[in-house]
Amino acid sequence: MTIRFDDIGDRLKAFRISSGLSVEEITLKAKISRAALYRYERGEVAKIETLVRLADLLGVSITTLMGVGVEYLASAVAFFERMRQIEETVDQIVVLFGPISYLLTSTEYDNNLRQVLTESIPANSKTRLSSIKDIELVMEILAQRKVQYFTRKPGIVSIVSSSEMERFLRNGMVGSTSLSKETRDRRRAFAVAEAERVISILEDEPIGVQLGVVEDTVPQSSFQIFRQPDRPLLAVSPFRLGENPNVRVGVAMITPAPEAVKLHDETASELWSRSVKGKEAARLIKSLIDKIQS
Repeated sequence: MTIRFDDIGDRLKAFRISSGLSVEEITLKAKISRAALYRYERGEVAKIETLVRLADLLGVSITTLMGVGVEYLASAVAFFERMRQIEETVDQIVVLFGPISYLLTSTEYDNNLRQVLTESIPANSKTRLSSIKDIELVMEILAQRKVQYFTRKPGIVSIVSSSEMERFLRNGMVGSTSLSKETRDRRRAFAVAEAERVISILEDEPIGVQLGVVEDTVPQSSFQIFRQPDRPLLAVSPFRLGENPNVRVGVAMITPAPEAVKLHDETASELWSRSVKGKEAARLIKSLIDKIQS
């Protein structure tokens, strides 16, 4: 197995950001300098005993930090930071991720998402303050991902579930069931606006963006395949950014394992072949909007 210290550095940074520990705490406990930590995050070779200390300190296994087999991430902050890092060099992204792919959403979506994520935290939660802090970190990372996407413009293949889109339109973009009718109506109107944005993409068919709408059964867990110049990577995640979002509980995984990538690639290809596209898909989403509004 070839050890890629640039990947180790990326993981180290992602786990450091999500740990809640300051740089000073990490360097003191790991017995390294601040400069050394940043060098390791940039991909400089580190001794194995140093990596073991850092892994223990950040609460991950040394195999996960080194990327041996499967990389497990129990933090949405770490997961989305890893997405941002991977997307720095990706050529194409194949997405099965909720009713709408985040990278294709509007600027207004981000403002609503922050509010929806916050309201999804129970008022009496003992971890409410730390969860709000994590939400701010997630939103910061997501904003960086979106800027990066529109700067680099990698190809994107997004597979949308019509049943998830209908549920998104029916319920609106909400994180709680205890919202007022006025708020729910406003959130439904916003969901319609985002769906209309998807319709515009389907009708305009911009270069580098392919959208397909599947009316059949789709997997419950979302996944993404990242095609980098030298290898593909698979990410499977329980974290959701749409209706009834979740960035608090779950374990995501990232792997370059050929069999895992191949099986998910075959699933994506099958779903894509069954999907409707272009103006036909636009008409389908328009019919869902009409159904909800009638």
